[in-house]
Amino acid sequence: MHARPRLQRPSTVLVLALASALIASVFVLAAPPGFAADSLLSQGRPATSSSNEDATFLPSAAFDGNTGTRWASAEGHDPEWLRVDLGGSATISRVKLTWEAAYGKSYRIETSPDGNAWTSVYSTTSGDGGVDDLTLSGTGRYVRMYGTARGTVYGYSLYEMEVYGNTGGSTPSPTPTITPGGPGVPFGSHAIPYAAGMLRPSGAQATLDQKVIDYYQRWKAAFVKQNCGNGWYQIISPDADHPYVAEAQGYGMVITATMAGADPDAKKIFDGLVKYVLAHPSSITPGLLAAEQNTACQSVNGSDSATDGDLDVAYGLLLADRQWGSTGTYNYKQLAINHINAIKAGEVNPTTKLMKLGDWSSSGDQYYWISRSSDWMIDHFRAFRKATGDTTWDTVRTNHQNLIASQQSTYAASTGLLADFVVNTNTTPKPATGQVLEDPNDGKFWWNACRDPWRIGNDAVTSGDAKSLAAARKLNTWIKSKTGGNPNNIAVGYSLNGTQISSGSEPAYFAPFAVAAMTDSGSQAWLDALWTKMLNTPFTATDYYSTSVQLQVMITVTGNHWVP
Repeated sequence: MHARPRLQRPSTVLVLALASALIASVFVLAAPPGFAADSLLSQGRPATSSSNEDATFLPSAAFDGNTGTRWASAEGHDPEWLRVDLGGSATISRVKLTWEAAYGKSYRIETSPDGNAWTSVYSTTSGDGGVDDLTLSGTGRYVRMYGTARGTVYGYSLYEMEVYGNTGGSTPSPTPTITPGGPGVPFGSHAIPYAAGMLRPSGAQATLDQKVIDYYQRWKAAFVKQNCGNGWYQIISPDADHPYVAEAQGYGMVITATMAGADPDAKKIFDGLVKYVLAHPSSITPGLLAAEQNTACQSVNGSDSATDGDLDVAYGLLLADRQWGSTGTYNYKQLAINHINAIKAGEVNPTTKLMKLGDWSSSGDQYYWISRSSDWMIDHFRAFRKATGDTTWDTVRTNHQNLIASQQSTYAASTGLLADFVVNTNTTPKPATGQVLEDPNDGKFWWNACRDPWRIGNDAVTSGDAKSLAAARKLNTWIKSKTGGNPNNIAVGYSLNGTQISSGSEPAYFAPFAVAAMTDSGSQAWLDALWTKMLNTPFTATDYYSTSVQLQVMITVTGNHWVP
């Protein structure tokens, strides 16, 4: 693999600060038991739906055994469906539907071995709501209610959908259920669906999820460390300019919180990362993370911040609040809000409402009107707005989306590529000319911007936002054509006109395009080829950057990324 260029940052005065030591806690996973004949098979199993009325009426609510919660589809639309994954093939004998007032007049119960080919095992055109306790016969791993005509002007809403039968003596593959101290959105639950029409790699969902878990375990073994005592965990970055950098700690927090439910140590590791972050505040804005630490975990090079790391730290804390709540050792929600407010104070340009490079850049210096495209994390800005209620984040999101669109149309009309760094953000923003911070290729699609298809795509697939979809699709159309649909032809870096900078193949470049591919209904074969290349590309213990980027891409393309 290629060596990533070393990050260069202006030096400021070194200030070291340590926070109080706290004890990490652990959480418990509960796997569904084996089932006898005519057992309840569906409770706590992963569920998905065609749509949700809003974020409070999710598919998982129909399989939680609680008639005080419910799933609801988007209002006024047919057809709609609710699906459960039983974890393995089962013989189905009974399905019990407990409807809210918004019931299905016409619907089918269908089963499938793979989530793609469906067989109807029951249908009605005269449903009247209440409780439908259906005796039927079918086999399959997946069971869904497929509504074709609503009984009201609203949508479809179920308090519970209970699937009964037996698994022939086998036990469904374990999926964590929500238990006290356990994750609220277990990895692999797919409880928060993507926008309609987004692709995933071909194959059984459980197989895709397992590939992510396997890769995560290898990433964890290589890069999750406890090298400095104090109850800290750190993500080591051998190929960065320092062994511990803010970017890596942010990646680690987002990844670890997301993998809760697949890794029984997720909360312990996350809390150790939180403890490390709190012990290494920025010397300029103490609510932010110092960007770089040496082998002794001492902050160096000014102890100031790096924007991308802080954005992920705050986002990871919001994920943790959703996973484990905020009443334990750490109040994740309050820490997240504090960090978000510090980002606003120290890393958002107050004039342009665009991200600065870090809190070390101030009015009057040569870096104040420069922004890094890989810091334009649209889904993070949405989460920050929701968490804080601060409408500033709406402006931040909109301004970055508008900047993405203008940079694509003005400087990369045929490719959609963005530059590592954009200058003159207060007047006429444009790609950097030559080196402005890190490298002579600062104005090209290089080691920062290579993450853009993933970052832009994350918002496109989760929100369905038209601007994010357009930006992602532009990138996908170009790279698929440029390479002839062969991921092996994705180069290491491009000028914005599409001219290759360097030969070779690097996950930090090819993997992010898989997220962009998800947005195009005609790119299934292309997405599958990218997925296969990811699975077949080895890494070593010195490949922190590309490996961390690819792992997060794999999380997204398998349907496991979610916005808190």
